[in-house]
Amino acid sequence: MVIQSVDAKTLNNWLEHNEAVLVDVREPAEFASESIPGATLVPLSTVKISTLPPHEGKKLVIYCRKGGRGGSACQKLLAEMPNLDLYNLTGGIEAWMAARMPVTRSGRKVLPLDRQVQLAIGTLVLIGVLLGFFVNPAYFLLSGFFGVGLIIAGLSGFCGMARIMALMPWNR
Repeated sequence: MVIQSVDAKTLNNWLEHNEAVLVDVREPAEFASESIPGATLVPLSTVKISTLPPHEGKKLVIYCRKGGRGGSACQKLLAEMPNLDLYNLTGGIEAWMAARMPVTRSGRKVLPLDRQVQLAIGTLVLIGVLLGFFVNPAYFLLSGFFGVGLIIAGLSGFCGMARIMALMPWNR
């Protein structure tokens, strides 16, 4: 099960010739903020063959912000159907925009989910350190807890904080 990649220029050519179906696996707020015209939203947490738009006879292209979630979605789909004609957009929508391809924007600006997680964890680590110094040393455990969470996220690819942040009202 090798994940095939496609660059922005090639994908644009496929879309112009109606050769591909495009699926965005980001969260609804990210999709609402900016998306590639013609893309269908299927958040990573719901990705499976049955949730995909009709794609018979066409290439299926998955994308996210930078390519990571797109790769995860491709792995899930290929595990379910190994012979799927599936591609991951190299560099995600950021590479698409860098190549000056068309993007639909709503005007609503939302921080990407990964940056929301970085801000939340950074703030909580700082609070743990400050409380540890000025209130009670036991609060240092709060910083340690989030440090362990980051290690687990790095090793496994699963980030519990990202799942929680995705459920917040501004990310819907």
